[in-house]
Amino acid sequence: MTCKKQFEVLNWASLFLTEHHREQMVAELLLQYHTGQSRSAFFANMQEPISADVFQQFKSDIEAHAKTGIPVQHLIGNTEFYGRMFRVNEHVLIPRPETEELVYHVIQQVKEMGSMEEPITIVDVGTGSGAIAITLALELPDANIFAIDISTEAIAVAKENAAMLGANVSFLTGDFLLPMIAKQRHANIIVSNPPYIAREEEDALADTVKNFEPALALFAADHGLAAYRTISSQIKDVLLPGGMVAFEIGYTQGAAVKAMLLQTYPQCEAKVIQDINRKDRIVSAIFPT
Repeated sequence: MTCKKQFEVLNWASLFLTEHHREQMVAELLLQYHTGQSRSAFFANMQEPISADVFQQFKSDIEAHAKTGIPVQHLIGNTEFYGRMFRVNEHVLIPRPETEELVYHVIQQVKEMGSMEEPITIVDVGTGSGAIAITLALELPDANIFAIDISTEAIAVAKENAAMLGANVSFLTGDFLLPMIAKQRHANIIVSNPPYIAREEEDALADTVKNFEPALALFAADHGLAAYRTISSQIKDVLLPGGMVAFEIGYTQGAAVKAMLLQTYPQCEAKVIQDINRKDRIVSAIFPT
């Protein structure tokens, strides 16, 4: 295989993935990873040969993804979020591009709040890889950021990401907002991308998701609304006057989550925000001062 050129290897992998009903883009991602090239160098070196060792490692990963559905992010060990690389594994949800919009929304809201006497405090509930909390810590360096997860394995991944990226985040292990309540900590903003997929929707999920990502981060009871209901019941014990809550939601859940917040807190101003694909993606609520 030493005589095989990069474009030939890429063509073989793309065809193999197509035959197994997988996305061809995986071939580019994996070959770039195994050759250790930047994206520009990768495309500039299409006529260069691939060593036998690199090809065998690449071929093994392509076959594993094609046949089992293991996510390319698990094979590579990381994924990009908000322009930064985050380590991911089977213990955390792979951050999605839609969640970048949730982070952007929070950042914009903080800017609208303007200067405050005390540094703003934000708590990320169900932090997983830490993508939301770490990004907010780096984009809002004056803020105090807390991140909570019930999974000790997820917290370990998030701490590693925070250390790698130089983010100052306080991590707490526990169920939803209970660690903040136990420590009598309060926040100006509560942000969360909680589990929101109903169990009855499991069969419709891609095998790359349902067989490899943690069920704890995917599924929720009560037609996917259980996590929102629990967090909503705890908001009063954590959120400071004039604070904000921002949830990522499934695209069919906007009305239900908004109604839930308004039923519990009639004085808040809640709205549903659509993502770049014009699907309901965020429920945001401003609470009275």
